[in-house]
Amino acid sequence: MFKMKKKVLLLLFTVFTFLNTNAQCAMCRAVLESEDGLSTAKGVNDGIVYLMVIPYLLVGGLGFAIYMKYFRTKKS
Repeated sequence: MFKMKKKVLLLLFTVFTFLNTNAQCAMCRAVLESEDGLSTAKGVNDGIVYLMVIPYLLVGGLGFAIYMKYFRTKKS
């Protein structure tokens, strides 16, 4: 049980350390930084991160479901 808690804590730490990322390519960054305010650049960056996270959550959820189906211990 301790190993599972350790893995969950490691996963949460990994997820929360990557929340403040810059996902723009060099060309997008150059175009968006040339405008005043940078609100559009922040919105585009948040959108890119959002679109990048969704497939990982789906695959992770599917992997967790498969793990729970085949490897959980049966209680008698």
